[in-house]
Amino acid sequence: MVSIKDVASQAGVSVATVSRVLNSKGYVSEDTRKKVEQAIAELNYKPNEVARSLFKKQSKTIGLIVPDITNPYFPELARAVEDTAAKLGYTVILCNSDGKTEKEQHYLDVLMQKYVDGIIVSSNTISERQIKSLQIPFVSIDREISKDIPTIVVENKKGAKLATQYLQNKGCMRIAHISGPLNVVNANERCEGYKEVVRNEQWFNESYIGNGHFEMDSAIEATLELLQLHPEIDGIFAANDTMAIGAIKAVHKIGKRTPDDIAIVGFDGISLSKATTPELTTIEQPIYEMGEKAASMLIEFIEEKPVEKTFYRLDVGLVERESS
Repeated sequence: MVSIKDVASQAGVSVATVSRVLNSKGYVSEDTRKKVEQAIAELNYKPNEVARSLFKKQSKTIGLIVPDITNPYFPELARAVEDTAAKLGYTVILCNSDGKTEKEQHYLDVLMQKYVDGIIVSSNTISERQIKSLQIPFVSIDREISKDIPTIVVENKKGAKLATQYLQNKGCMRIAHISGPLNVVNANERCEGYKEVVRNEQWFNESYIGNGHFEMDSAIEATLELLQLHPEIDGIFAANDTMAIGAIKAVHKIGKRTPDDIAIVGFDGISLSKATTPELTTIEQPIYEMGEKAASMLIEFIEEKPVEKTFYRLDVGLVERESS
């Protein structure tokens, strides 16, 4: 492996001179700079980025921890973070935590060992105390951890109410809900929005809510159980699009049709919602904007630039398609 000493020897200069050229610090004459750059090209020298980050106290790298990379929502979010970071000269390390406390802590430790400049996380278990102990810039996305932590979220309760009211306006008389994990903030907000709309209906009780854990297979199972318990259900609001697609599959499995027999609405607005049959009606959140804002805000903190706002609750909207 070519070292900085090899470059210095090839160019006929000191190691310190090569370092000044690499880091663009200190005076180097134009002729000397050209000699060093030519030596770097001839030897195909690649600087040791770990050593450089230790020297400069900056790695130009950020971490992104998400709970489930198999959920299509999170790759879309990660794409927005990566696009924005790349434009600003940063690299992203993506970590999949499976929503597990010990795995999240492991990734926090690894990212700190990699000398990342900041971290974006979607978590329901990381605490404010853990974050502040890291002493690096931090942004929470999709789920609020604390009012004191920079955060990007959406109007979850508003979107859930919009979905449930829409199903009522479509003529649905018995509307069920497929919820996300009970310990996840946005899942609880969406469930609460649903309940605010239907809780005063004479038919309503908690047995119209099934837990799909934000996963397709669990949602299929939860939907089948709900329809067996309440065959009169004619509308379903699922707390994410992946579960809504699972609900469509479950309805088809028992010989019913969507939307003729049971109308279904999801939440997220992932690209896959346009590829289902029928195409999925959904509460669309601005996924790309969320990732873009999170990355931009984090890098503003890293570069010690003025940050206009540290808490965003972005709006959502209904996208009507064939499943309703």
